[in-house]
Amino acid sequence: MPETLRPEPTRLYRWLVLIFVSLAMFGSYYVYDALSPLADVLKSQLGFSDLNIGFLQAIYSFPNIFTVVIGGFLIDRIGLRKALMIFGVLCFIGPVITAVSGHLPLMATGRLIFGMGAESLNVAVTTALARWFRGKELSFAFGLNLTASRLGTFAALNSPTWARAAYANWRTPFIISVAFASLCLVGSIVYWIMEVWAENHYRLGEVSTDKVVFSDLWKFGVSYWLIVALCIVFYSAVFPFQTFAVKFFMEAHGTSREFGGFLSSMLTLFAMIATPLFGLWVDRVGKRALLMMLGSMLLIPVYLMMAYTHVSLYVPMAMMGVAFSLIPAVMWPSVAYIVDQSKLGTAYGLMTMIQNIGLFDLNLVIGWANNHSHAGADNPAGYRLGMWIFSGLGFLGVAFAFFLRRRETGPHGHGLETITTANSASP
Repeated sequence: MPETLRPEPTRLYRWLVLIFVSLAMFGSYYVYDALSPLADVLKSQLGFSDLNIGFLQAIYSFPNIFTVVIGGFLIDRIGLRKALMIFGVLCFIGPVITAVSGHLPLMATGRLIFGMGAESLNVAVTTALARWFRGKELSFAFGLNLTASRLGTFAALNSPTWARAAYANWRTPFIISVAFASLCLVGSIVYWIMEVWAENHYRLGEVSTDKVVFSDLWKFGVSYWLIVALCIVFYSAVFPFQTFAVKFFMEAHGTSREFGGFLSSMLTLFAMIATPLFGLWVDRVGKRALLMMLGSMLLIPVYLMMAYTHVSLYVPMAMMGVAFSLIPAVMWPSVAYIVDQSKLGTAYGLMTMIQNIGLFDLNLVIGWANNHSHAGADNPAGYRLGMWIFSGLGFLGVAFAFFLRRRETGPHGHGLETITTANSASP
């Protein structure tokens, strides 16, 4: 049957695709966050400093300063399923290497390889969702995908509770992360099978395999770059905090490792529940730039509350959880309305690349700040310098979202404030 006469994929088939690409993301997120609950164990058993721990997390982001855009080009050039499979393999190999030895260079090599695969995997999955859901329940699908992904984070941060015995030795939690990394392979394999079958039976959204010209990067427009700027400051204010969060809660607030892990996982718990709901809501009401501005405002006070007050830690973590649910649910789908679909892989790759510049730098900066201020159980005030840095990033997030809203409500807008499921056309 000619492709133009084929039906679009059924809703059930689209949601099955979502389930399996989300399974791959679940495994990836678990591996990334497996390091945070281990920070004090690495310090006591292997003699790592905060800067060493920050380096282990930062090295994940370093290759993506270069390779994620290549991953985006690869998606646009060879297709989703082939690219997804390559990235899934890298996501499995990296954790295996990290678990082999307690020597920092070898562990860092494993994290680096994992990072090369994981961030490009994120780009591939994001591009896949745009292909299967654009003009339909796109923000809702993104939200559900993020919920499934962050379930991996939630499982990792709470592993001191459900796998308490594993923390007697630094290696065992890393071995557990290898098992979760295998899900990246499983999800990629199933997606390959489902896409091949769908191409023979359905009419799918286009994914370009044409040559992508570097000059295209400068044609994405001001709104795209403002979203990228918001992306870098938002994630730099959240993920580097989580790198040291369990250690911070234990040393500055006297919590147990288990409770510290749960507090950090509150971000994920909120996101798992609220992100798809925010996605469903924004699909119906629009106002994307305004919502990103409001979400950024929530980040400004939370770090100073934890550094200077004795308010219940549930309060700032809940506020951060709302921001961590709202902004990603709005931000990532917004790119699909600004950038031509044939360049979407490249656009997401570039955005993720710049995001990783921030994550690489901020993990090192916060590790340095903690060392410089002698942060620790005997000097909890040493964490304040890092908290001021995080709050400053919140101010920048509000500014970028404000400029985005002003752009989108003017003559050069792309409809971020007005497009809803009621008035957007199906592809």
